[in-house]
Amino acid sequence: MAEQVERKIIIGCITSTEYLQQIKSYWDIKLLESSTARQLAMWVWEYFDKYNKAPLKDIEGIYYEKLKEGKLAKDVAEEIEEEILPGLSEEYTEVSFNLNYLLDQTEAYFKERRLSIHLATIEALLEKGQVVEAEQYALDYTPGQSASKEDIDLSTDEALDRIEKAFTTTADILIKYPRQLGVFWNHQMVRGRFLAFLASEKKGKSFWLLDIAIRASRQGRRVAFFQAGDMSEDEQLKRICVYLAKKSDKERYCGEMWEPCRDCVHNQRDTCDKEERECDFGIFEDKSIAELRYEIQQDELIEAYKDNKDYVPCHNCEAYIHNKWGVPWLKSVTIDKPLTVDEAQDIAEEFFINNQRRFKLSTHPNGTLSTQKIRAQLSVWEKQDGFVPDVILVDYADLLTVEGPNSEFRHKQNTIWMNLRSLSQEKHCLVVTATQADADSYKRDRLQLSNFSEDKRKYAHVSAMYGLNQDAKDREKKIGLMRINEIVVREGDFSNSHEVTVLQNLKRGRPFLGSYL
Repeated sequence: MAEQVERKIIIGCITSTEYLQQIKSYWDIKLLESSTARQLAMWVWEYFDKYNKAPLKDIEGIYYEKLKEGKLAKDVAEEIEEEILPGLSEEYTEVSFNLNYLLDQTEAYFKERRLSIHLATIEALLEKGQVVEAEQYALDYTPGQSASKEDIDLSTDEALDRIEKAFTTTADILIKYPRQLGVFWNHQMVRGRFLAFLASEKKGKSFWLLDIAIRASRQGRRVAFFQAGDMSEDEQLKRICVYLAKKSDKERYCGEMWEPCRDCVHNQRDTCDKEERECDFGIFEDKSIAELRYEIQQDELIEAYKDNKDYVPCHNCEAYIHNKWGVPWLKSVTIDKPLTVDEAQDIAEEFFINNQRRFKLSTHPNGTLSTQKIRAQLSVWEKQDGFVPDVILVDYADLLTVEGPNSEFRHKQNTIWMNLRSLSQEKHCLVVTATQADADSYKRDRLQLSNFSEDKRKYAHVSAMYGLNQDAKDREKKIGLMRINEIVVREGDFSNSHEVTVLQNLKRGRPFLGSYL
């Protein structure tokens, strides 16, 4: 374990200037157990003191220079060349660096090493019969300086440094969505946040968790996906492959289908005279804006498509991005045959294996997964292969259980949500889950704060909760529309009426094809 932690510390020193800046106040090279780690650390700090930055690839040049000068022990030289340098290429290209988590690990390790060294000295004195000296040495112990984030003295200069960091540190957006949906929630997709979806049954909660997971993986993030019993491992793997292939493994979802795409209400009504407009005629000149946005039926769009084969949807202008001009249009999509095993394996190999995307899937029977087990599994992954997730997804929170003494179901739910929030803070990662709305949600076209189930204290623990909405008459479901609205957002103003419309085709495994206001 010590060897693994020290390797992380050295990699952090080599690759991150901010890490060096943060640990400089309490760095003590004597606390490193490995002679190789101490050697590399000396080079790093010499470089940092001279250039005020981490050495990155320059460490290779430093190594070969020291090797040429004959200043390296053979065993140290071999370990650096065989164990350290080959692994650096991945670190150089790592999209995300979990700085705060490594800082926590470093501080905890240094505390442990300082105590271990102190204890070893006392034991050595006792073995020599020097009891008085051992007692005095024990009494002389003082904790080393640390970068503790739990407390701060506002009357010190450190307070000013913390304030500067608070105002100048840019939030690391882990997952980026395009266009209107991106503007709506990208600022929440950052480390330390806990997000949740609220929806009635069969509204696509699991689809959205998977979309976030795959998008995070594609953007270079390390993903841990915990399936708490909503689906089996076989079902989850099939859904992942269907998502990647954009076609179902079921015969009934093949053939011709209608898929929504973005259009502008002024394009459909022929009230646009902008130069960048794609089309030169309208198709619904007799309909109002409200009818096209909130009342148009799937059969009307299909009929318009068949009668106007030359019509082209448009969303080109800058004004479209900021105004509520979005309306759906349909296009014909044909899937010739279902997804086969060979196709699924090929596309999974290309996406995950060939691109070295780190995605851990952990599947558990309903009612057996707890937040304690999630923590334990994360610890195993970290020890086995150094896997520390940037994003953790739980499908879904209502299926988690609580270990320990029995208590009222409502209080158990509160404990689960409190623990998930704590997980996002401890691991300095983004945690995303979902929860079922109450029975009244089936009659509502838009969810609101009153639609929580079991315990409203869920709202107290999340950074943000979003509602997944479709009208009660299934008009939007048939077209392939979903409205996502704010249920609660911790930072800044929020409103249940603030929403964005997304286009989807769940027959092809895609809950997100585009968005508009």
